[in-house]
Amino acid sequence: MTDKVIENNQVTVMGEIISEFTYSHEIFGEGFYMVNVRVQRLSESYDIIPVMVSERLLDTSANYIGMLICVNGQFRSYNRHEERKNRLVLSVFAREIEFVDEMEESSKTNQIYLDGFICKEPIYRKTPLGREIADLLLAVNRPYGKSDYIPCICWGRNARYASNFKVGERCAIWGRIQSREYMKKLDDETVEKRVAFEVSVSKLELLQDEE
Repeated sequence: MTDKVIENNQVTVMGEIISEFTYSHEIFGEGFYMVNVRVQRLSESYDIIPVMVSERLLDTSANYIGMLICVNGQFRSYNRHEERKNRLVLSVFAREIEFVDEMEESSKTNQIYLDGFICKEPIYRKTPLGREIADLLLAVNRPYGKSDYIPCICWGRNARYASNFKVGERCAIWGRIQSREYMKKLDDETVEKRVAFEVSVSKLELLQDEE
């Protein structure tokens, strides 16, 4: 059962470590730390992806800035309480880490597969230039009754297809994790730059639930 649940959320990212490790939390005496990885896109731009690493997987007191790594794991979410409301915080939970010497041109540096359930009505819209977009929120089951809530964004014909999905339907998604900066208005005078993370969908399909 646990293996099956692990299979429904698979991520591989390859990139350059650009920060030191910072302490996140501890569970049953095991410490978890966050590190930022810069992942190149096909274009000249890149995504900054936060990776959560167990101190049992890597010496988190060492400095790895500038080193290239390949991370296999899962895209996880948790709610952080701030400003009188909860904020969804996303990161890649590392199961395996491997240091690499260089990025090959053919390397798949950023890929994700999710199998989950639509938990919010899709939001379909068009950009001023007429490009179709649909936002999905996918609930992906974890062992022990937990779930991760993953925002996904679809474009073009995928957006049109996804706009008809119903809450509770099961869906498989293939794509990549992307980071996006936005300005958050905190009050009349204060604006803060923040980063959102989502899955940019390249392929998706509805699945028949096995139960």
